[in-house]
Amino acid sequence: MEELIKRIVAAAGISEETARQAVGIILKFLSKDGPKEQVAQIIEALPGAEAVLAEAEGSKSGGGLFGGLAGMMGGGMGAMAALNELTNAGLDMGEVQSVTREIVAFAKEKVGEDVVNEVVSKIPGLNQIV
Repeated sequence: MEELIKRIVAAAGISEETARQAVGIILKFLSKDGPKEQVAQIIEALPGAEAVLAEAEGSKSGGGLFGGLAGMMGGGMGAMAALNELTNAGLDMGEVQSVTREIVAFAKEKVGEDVVNEVVSKIPGLNQIV
């Protein structure tokens, strides 16, 4: 996980703490909205991912207007809720894209392109960010 965090810090220009928080938010989003089998393979292949995910799941989501709307509307709104959490963590859209791209690239290195591409293709809107 530390290797991924360092890559995100370098790519997005954010602090390690913010990078770790962003990874947790994105993993939480993937685990809720992504294809279960492939997401499990990714989490298993990323050292320390389970701990970061558990930490993210244990914290309250950022809330906010979009997070509240996403929660009320349910399915398909996971990306909006995740984006809301990421912006509440202090990331702008460019930083969100940098973080997401680094996570995707790192996951492809660890588990292979096919698994990661399957996850990206199954989540509406995710391919526009990566």
